[in-house]
Amino acid sequence: MDFTEVPVAEDNKCKKRKNKKPKRKTVRAEGDEGSGGGGGVEEKEEEKMENSQTAVAFPPTFSVSEIKNKQRRHLMFMKLKQEKRKQKMQLKKKKKKEREALGDKAPPKEVPKTIENQRVYDETTVDPEDEEVAFDEGTDEFSAYFNGLTNPKVLITTSDRPRGRTVRFCEQLATVIPNAHVYYRRGLALKRIIPQCIARNFTYLMVINEDRKMPNGMVLCHLPDGPTAHFKVSSVRLRKEIKRRGKDPTEHSPEVILNNFTTRLGHSIGRLLAALFPQDPQFVGRQVATFHNQRDFIFFRFHRYIFKNEKKVGLQELGPRFTLKLRSLQKGTFDSKFGEYEWVLKRHEMDACRRKFQL
Repeated sequence: MDFTEVPVAEDNKCKKRKNKKPKRKTVRAEGDEGSGGGGGVEEKEEEKMENSQTAVAFPPTFSVSEIKNKQRRHLMFMKLKQEKRKQKMQLKKKKKKEREALGDKAPPKEVPKTIENQRVYDETTVDPEDEEVAFDEGTDEFSAYFNGLTNPKVLITTSDRPRGRTVRFCEQLATVIPNAHVYYRRGLALKRIIPQCIARNFTYLMVINEDRKMPNGMVLCHLPDGPTAHFKVSSVRLRKEIKRRGKDPTEHSPEVILNNFTTRLGHSIGRLLAALFPQDPQFVGRQVATFHNQRDFIFFRFHRYIFKNEKKVGLQELGPRFTLKLRSLQKGTFDSKFGEYEWVLKRHEMDACRRKFQL
């Protein structure tokens, strides 16, 4: 039999050569021929190149968002964040050492710029020594309470057919506010409830509304002459959800702290919230209810003082906690159709400037 040779295609040779790594030419000195010293010079040069590549910093125009790999991008972002934190701590320690070295000659500390201290001045800011403000306080709807003529009595009710979380929230509010009573209504209109509350000497009607089984609104109506405030309720945490150690609140009347209510509107809202609690706090119970206004959000906290020794005092949160955002303030009792509104939140007009606050 005759055997014929099959020529190998040149394309296959090229493909094989492409996969192979090209050999690097070694340059040796004339005196080092036959010795193994030339390869060491080349290896050192390669190591230098690799080290220089790893040590190269990113260009100033580089952004982490340009990295397409998600995991790699996250790692680079965390590294940059750690580097910034280290630089910040080093600068802080350096300034501290300089201040200690200078002593009394050290310059005053820089006040950081925040939205609160950069607040736009409001013309309705209350001066506590103003005669007009004092006259208004003596003749407004809360004058009988602040003069000691009436004691607060609060009726807490809910929207139609409340669910479990809203029910527990109302029960815990009743333990915080002294002389508060909880009643659940089914289809009864608020206009019918208000005359019954006035006949039974209630000074407040508090309605907790819910949406998707979560409390999301509060209507606070002062009786018998108003005013009525509507709040949005958010960030509700019940007593069991707060990490704490200790007992439940006692029946002692708490102290009330109103913080940062500076404008005329904020002043009236502060008086509205203060009239929920008796004026004679029982300091034996060591309980305090705080309404803190910050950027028109009213944060409520309920604490107890714990005296560790003669110098140290701690706070124990009893709960519940929640946040209020004022939606409207209405003159008189609740009337959604024909009521006269003193103030209404207009988000697109009032929230245009982040440094301007209403309360």
